[in-house]
Order: sequence, then structure tokens, then C-alpha cells
Amino acid sequence: MRNIRYLPYLLCLLAIPAGLVLAAGKPFWGGIVAALGLVGALIGTYDLIQTKRAVLKNYPVLARMRFILESIRPEIRQYFLESDHEEVPYSREQRALVYRRSKGLEGLRPFGSLRDQQSVGHEWINHSMQPGHPDPASFRVTFGEDTCEKPYSASVLNISGMSFGALSPNAIEALNKGAAQGGFAHTTGEGSISRYHRHGGDLIWQIGSGYFGARDASGRFDPDSFAERATDDQVKMIEIKLSQGAKPGHGGILPGVKVTEAIAEARGVPLGEDCLSPASHSAFATPIEMLHFVSRLRELSGGKPVGMKLCVGHPWEVFAICKAMIETGITPDFVTVDGAEGGTGAAPAEFADHIGAPLREGLMLVHNVLTGLGLRDRVRIIASAKIISAFDMARVFALGADTCNIGRGFMFSLGCIQAQACHTGHCPTGVTSQDPGRYKALHIEDKAKRVAAFHANTLHALSETIGAAGQSHPSGLAPDHLMIRINSREVRSARSQYDWIAPGELLEHDVAHPAFAKFWTMARADSFAAAR
Repeated sequence: MRNIRYLPYLLCLLAIPAGLVLAAGKPFWGGIVAALGLVGALIGTYDLIQTKRAVLKNYPVLARMRFILESIRPEIRQYFLESDHEEVPYSREQRALVYRRSKGLEGLRPFGSLRDQQSVGHEWINHSMQPGHPDPASFRVTFGEDTCEKPYSASVLNISGMSFGALSPNAIEALNKGAAQGGFAHTTGEGSISRYHRHGGDLIWQIGSGYFGARDASGRFDPDSFAERATDDQVKMIEIKLSQGAKPGHGGILPGVKVTEAIAEARGVPLGEDCLSPASHSAFATPIEMLHFVSRLRELSGGKPVGMKLCVGHPWEVFAICKAMIETGITPDFVTVDGAEGGTGAAPAEFADHIGAPLREGLMLVHNVLTGLGLRDRVRIIASAKIISAFDMARVFALGADTCNIGRGFMFSLGCIQAQACHTGHCPTGVTSQDPGRYKALHIEDKAKRVAAFHANTLHALSETIGAAGQSHPSGLAPDHLMIRINSREVRSARSQYDWIAPGELLEHDVAHPAFAKFWTMARADSFAAAR
């Protein structure tokens, strides 16, 4: 490499006179050679005289090839090198499953499993000698049945929060139309309700720390603006976003250049000005205040279910919220548990990789605490983060969830190819781009049908899965149904592999599990800080 580092540059210089000589007999080809040589020579000369990149100075022209190959490395890896099961972040097998179900194609596989079922961590659902045939249409769960004037019967599978702005207008419209066709809910994301959400699909309005769509000029919560939108018949539930899996504890800013007329209209912010999402809420500062905020939103919305979304961080904060439920008598109608493996348009690498609890740990903590306080029957749990297949759903149902939210899976149903260019504005399929030249290629009616088909076919697969386990509804799945290989010779059920708090145990003086006893003692209803 040392001996040839200037060779491409020299060849470009030599191509100029060579092309001119060739042009005497073959003008066209001679001109092409000379022109290419001239371009290469100019690039090489610039590389030699520039001072910002040492590799270009040492390898003029040649180093450019490195940058080109590096820029297309993800595509080369995705299409030619990765295995069918390599999750980066979703495997080819997972993506293909969504594409098939979105198109209504059969999901059968010949010749047996492609997975190593002896590998540590392999999981499966135990089947029954008396399998059933449950009806997917019955897979619904009621939210706010005992606390709300307008409870909501939701599908066990709904669209996770993805804002207009993060997704394109056509993507939002297709998702909402698909939700209307399939009879399931579409969570707005914290970007509020846009004109593109208004196509008949049930909405779960997510209220984030920016209070978009329900804020005053200073960015604080405005009850009148909230009530005006929350009482709309299309809005079925309210979700207070405390944190999201991919970047918990991290705020965000939408630069003013990206705040279009439609985004400004939806969020209630000035056109063309920076749009800030603070890291924390201004409407409350303690667990007790947060639950009073829940109660206030329930009243302002006309009696609709209100819950919260969080990625579990400090365990004592979850205990603090639950301790406040006991002291105030106020309970949210649901808690959406987002895992750290959840997605976002863009997040700092440290947050995406190393901040927040994964879904399984977060889900089990919330389920156990609510069970230990005797509140589990009053509070529904929604699981969200990297759920794709019916087995993924069955797993979280067995671990305590009532329903599931899927985000990136529905993006795949729209045509997303996992280019991982969501934050660049250059999404190749127009799913996450605000460039009309890109998102108009996404055909709304066709994609809406695919969204509905993915939902319907996934629930059909779920019905076959739980039917094989001898159950008639996802709520029948329990930790005993989920088996986990822990080494080459042993398997354990989730029941025996994890600790489970008995109903009402946290209300007693003697808590069996030492960690739960510790965090329960540390928790304060009047503060998120730990009592030391």
C-alpha cells in the first residue's frame, strides 16, 4: 500500500495526455479518458494541498475509495453479509416476517426451524394436549372500566407512539387509516394530533414534557387547549410520556428549519422556531403531584382512560409512584413499559446502548410492584419495545403484560427497509422524511391495507400460538408457559427462573424479596428522590 499510494493520482495525470492522443483517432473515447483524468487530477491535487484530513494527503484519490466503501458499509452488511438471525437491530428473518404478513403472504417455513434450539437463552411456549381455537376478534382488553366514564376496549396489539415530524405525513396517514380498517389504536407520539391523524383510526394522545397541542405560549400545560382536543371522539385514551426506551431522561429539540406549517399547527408552536422537549415535566415534580395530574387529565378529557409511559430507571422511583397510589387512592388506568431496546429517530449512542432497563426487567418490576400492592387489577400494563412476532407478544403476556405496542414493526409494514437514515431526512422509502419528493412515493391507500393486514395476520398467528397452549385469550398465558434454556442440559420456566411477588405482599411488614423490601423502604410518595 505504501508503494502505490500515489499511483491512482499519477494515473489520472497520465490519462490527460493519453486521452488527447487517443482523441486524434477516436475523439469520443479520447475525450472521455481525458475528462476522467482531469477530474481525478484535480481531486488528487486538492487532496495533496488540503490540511484537514491526513489520510487524503497521504493517499490522494485512493483514500476517496475508502470513504465511498465506508458510506455504503451498512447496506453491504445488511444485504450480503449478515445472517438471517443477526439482529442489527432487526434481523432479516424478522423483517421478512413483517413484509409477508403485511402483504397477506403465507408465513409457512419448510424443512424445520433455522434456530439452534440447544443454545442458551432459547425460549418457547409449552403446548397443551388439548389445544383450543380462540377467535382473534375477542383479543381485546378494557381500559378504565372501573374509573372512567368512557372506558376503552382496545386490541391487544396497537401502534406505538411515533410523532408526525419523526414520521412523514403519508406515513402517519397510512398508519391511521390502517388502524381504522383493522379496529386498533394509533398512539400519536409526543408531537400531538396532526391533520394527518384525522382518518378515523382510534387515537391514544401522548402528552410529553413539551405539552404539544396542549400548551400555552410559554410552553406550560394549558388545560383549555387540552380539553378542546381530548374530548374529541377520535381520542380514546391519554398517555403521559415520562420517558422513552431509546433515550430515557433525555429531552430533545426540533430545529426551527424543520418546524413546518403542519408541525407548528399540530404542536401549537411558532412556525420556523426551535421546538423544545424538556427532559422533565413542569406540570408536576413529585409522585403525588403526578397522580393528581393524571386525575386532572381524566376529568378534563371527559372521563377517558389516562396512563403513563416510562422506561424503568431507578427502581425506587417506580415504588414511589406506587406508594403515592396507595396514599392518594388515585391510580392511572395503564402503564406503558418501554424497554431500553425501543426505537427512536435519533438518540445519543450512550443512551441507546447503556441507559434504561430492557423491557423484560422493566415489565417484571412494574408488574410485581403493582401485584404486591394489590393494584394489578386496576392498572393495565402495555409492553413496548422490539416486539415483532406473535411469540414476542406471547412472551410479554406470560411475563405480565395486558397488551402490546409496536412501532418499528408497523414501520416495516409501511415499507421501511431499516436503512437507519431516520435522522438524516433522506429515508429511501419516505417513511421518516419530510421531503415531499421522497414521502410522496409512499402510496397511502396501499400502505394502509398493509398496516391492517400486518395487524390481522399477527393476531391470527397469536391465536394459533395461545390456542396451542390451551388458552382462549392472551390473558391466560402465565410464567409457567414460557420456557427458557439456561444451559446445555437445563431448562426452566419463567415462573421458577424469576422472583414473583405475592398479591398484597408489599402491604405486609415482612416482604420476602430483599430487593423489593429495600426499594419499598427507599421510596417516598412526596419525592422521586430516595429516602436514605
